[in-house]
Amino acid sequence: MELDQSVTAAIVSQTALQVIQHTSCALAGASSPGVLLGCKNATQRIGATGLKLSTFSKAGMGVLKLATTQLKHQEKKARVVRASSMSKPHLSSDNSQFKKSPLDQLTALVMHGHSRLQQLGKDQYGTKAQNCRRIVVLGAPRVGKTSILRRFLREGFEERYEPTCEDFHRKLFQIRGETYQIDILDASGERSFPAKRRLSILTGDIFLLVFSLDDRSSFEEVRALHEEIISAKMALHRTKQKLCVPTVICANKVDLPSEQHAVLRTEVLRAFGNGCTLFETSAKDSVNLEQVFEGLAKRGGLPLETGPSQHRKVSIKSYHALWAAHQVEKGTKGAVSDAPCGALYPLARRPSFGTDLRLVLGPDGNRKQSKTLDKCQIQ
Repeated sequence: MELDQSVTAAIVSQTALQVIQHTSCALAGASSPGVLLGCKNATQRIGATGLKLSTFSKAGMGVLKLATTQLKHQEKKARVVRASSMSKPHLSSDNSQFKKSPLDQLTALVMHGHSRLQQLGKDQYGTKAQNCRRIVVLGAPRVGKTSILRRFLREGFEERYEPTCEDFHRKLFQIRGETYQIDILDASGERSFPAKRRLSILTGDIFLLVFSLDDRSSFEEVRALHEEIISAKMALHRTKQKLCVPTVICANKVDLPSEQHAVLRTEVLRAFGNGCTLFETSAKDSVNLEQVFEGLAKRGGLPLETGPSQHRKVSIKSYHALWAAHQVEKGTKGAVSDAPCGALYPLARRPSFGTDLRLVLGPDGNRKQSKTLDKCQIQ
């Protein structure tokens, strides 16, 4: 996780130099010595971190441009406030924040790192808690979990195999006037860390379990994972009754010849019963994947428009513009809702273990324990 933070900081720092220079020219022109001096100072402060990176994703640039636009708007409001306060002899100390130029604020944004950028995608859209879901993807290695997720994110199929340690994706949706957020956690690298996997299970709302039809051991692992999910949720809710956890099971690689299949469909149905939805899929040929995504939506109480073919894919910058336009139209009689759209939030990363623990333990976890615990509560 520290490595991810370092890489993210390097990307943001390297790109911020170009964004700050562009912003300084746009705000005051190339002839303004004050802005150019501020740009030079900001460049020196960022360069002092010692972080270097030669490339930067277009998605990350879009987020920084969005932040710059917001800071320009904030400065415009600040000028109006200052103009209306000129006749007042005493200014409130709260107005001191308006003394910072957009350039300084953008520099502070960069220096604060990834946490501030996360707030742009997480907080400002006001997504209701009941519209947020976390999908946890589990299964043995080399069964096609990442390939299925790439199809969901519309990134195509990659023939080359690269082992996945842990992936976290966040997708934002605007559907029928409501905002939705889906977090996807590919917890492939947690097989050797039972406590970490247990925490991922406890914080998951919907589960996608994947095994390969030509690998019987992967089927046995999925069956064990399903039992672990049920027992973990029962312990979380402190009940002895077996719970029905929203789960979709993918028997992947159905494109392989039938003689290579090591698991029969009847055997899978018998193992998991009626509590799960089963699909025989092929990530390579995109067989039954739409039905998988539809099943995840139905099981998790999400709109069917969250499926990859049911909404328009846009950039995070376009998503913000559409959201802002909808806020303006909200409440007007002639407002017409746009077609469903979704944007992948760049630079998203998994919440910290402390955040997940607080989510699991709830308010009771903040109170002092009257006696020493016999064991960790997440085990």
